[in-house]
Amino acid sequence: MVSTTKIKSVDFYRKIPRDLTEASLSGAGLSIIAALAMMFLFGMELSTYLAVTTHTSVIVDNSSDDDFLQIDFNVSFPALSCEFASVDVSDVLSTNRLNLTKTIKKVPIDPHLRETGEEYHPTPDSDLINHGDEHHDDNTYAAMSLTGRTFDKISNKFPILVVNFYAPWCYWSSRLRPSWEKAAEITRQKYGPEDGRVLLGSVDCTEEPTLCTKYHIQGYPSIRIFHNGSDLTGDDGHQEHDSYHGNRDTESLLKMVEELLRPIKKSDGTTNHAASRIRKAPVSGGCRIEGYVRAKKVPGELVISAVSGSHSFDASRMNMTHFVNHLSFGRLISDRLLTDMKRLQPYLGLSHDRLNGKWFINEGKFAANVTIEHYLQVVKTEVVSRRFGQEHSVIEEYEYTAHSSVAHGYYYPVAKFHFDLSPMQVLISENPKSFSHFITNVCAIIGGVFTVAGILDSIFQSTYGIMKKVELGKNF
Repeated sequence: MVSTTKIKSVDFYRKIPRDLTEASLSGAGLSIIAALAMMFLFGMELSTYLAVTTHTSVIVDNSSDDDFLQIDFNVSFPALSCEFASVDVSDVLSTNRLNLTKTIKKVPIDPHLRETGEEYHPTPDSDLINHGDEHHDDNTYAAMSLTGRTFDKISNKFPILVVNFYAPWCYWSSRLRPSWEKAAEITRQKYGPEDGRVLLGSVDCTEEPTLCTKYHIQGYPSIRIFHNGSDLTGDDGHQEHDSYHGNRDTESLLKMVEELLRPIKKSDGTTNHAASRIRKAPVSGGCRIEGYVRAKKVPGELVISAVSGSHSFDASRMNMTHFVNHLSFGRLISDRLLTDMKRLQPYLGLSHDRLNGKWFINEGKFAANVTIEHYLQVVKTEVVSRRFGQEHSVIEEYEYTAHSSVAHGYYYPVAKFHFDLSPMQVLISENPKSFSHFITNVCAIIGGVFTVAGILDSIFQSTYGIMKKVELGKNF
């Protein structure tokens, strides 16, 4: 059996009896300095260990997600009605998706971008409108022509005033005209001056642009219904009224008039089809369009425009000025990753929302057909972290650069967002320090400072002893 004496022989730290040691002021001072140096160097090493060091590289995009890219947006158009606002997506592979509604929300707004109503929901089959087969080239039937001077007087005189806001050059206005004039004549004969409950009139928007602008007429023809004595007038003087979205043949128009003159519900409790086509007219001419679309990862474009299968638009009066509240690509970063985002912000490009909070205004450089286009170069940025010997993705985001322009076009004005995805991606790799390396450095700091302090103390004591001997005249 090994004796304790032999075990003690391998002791690297043999003790000197305390009675044989002597403390000194110089040694105490040096010890304090050494302790402070150890603490300072330890803090520096700990800060270096906890700091994030990254390596940036550009590689071919090896995304693990699917072949589609999500585009989130929130854009406000002060002069585009929700009734006609359409969101389309197309790409170079000839994929065209028109008038998307499932993931899109449209909210009416005023010129100051404030909400003026609830979310707009389109009328079903609004593009499948029957115009009838009436053809009257002469003016046998003529609805009363209304102007800015006579409009208020007539609307106050009749409890119900149904107005056709039209443009002579408009194809759909021409289709409506025979049916409208015939319905106006029949209504005048059936509900004559002695009745005085209803009147059908017309407003030529090319002659009365101010009146049409007042009631936010953007598409022709637009049939509006004014109820004298029941409508509310806002602070801006705008009179709330209804809009008719049903068929435009004579029979349907007359049926609509009859339903306006009696309770909306029939005696059997069912809802009349003509009445179901009447809804509140917009009290403002703007729209905030928000939501998301999914597009293939190929060059394409997101287009917001005015579209209708039964209306025409005056390109010279259309204004696609807009304010981008938000526009980003890829999945939205969750709250769970916000802490990591703050830690990694110095290493990210911070260009995932380059257009946010910006106005794009039609400054009137061109007379008509002014289109505002944005060209977006999109690149994926991925941050990869290596912790506990495993590699995992912390953040995947799409950053983009944006260049915008205002130009004259040959068709109706639109707002276009062209996007082109780069085949490369930016890979940011976190390189955490090894804990064993940290411990080794801490030991090196403690041992090194202790050893250096001991050497300095030995040099100081030897020098001090020699100086004492010299003062005493002793040889050494």
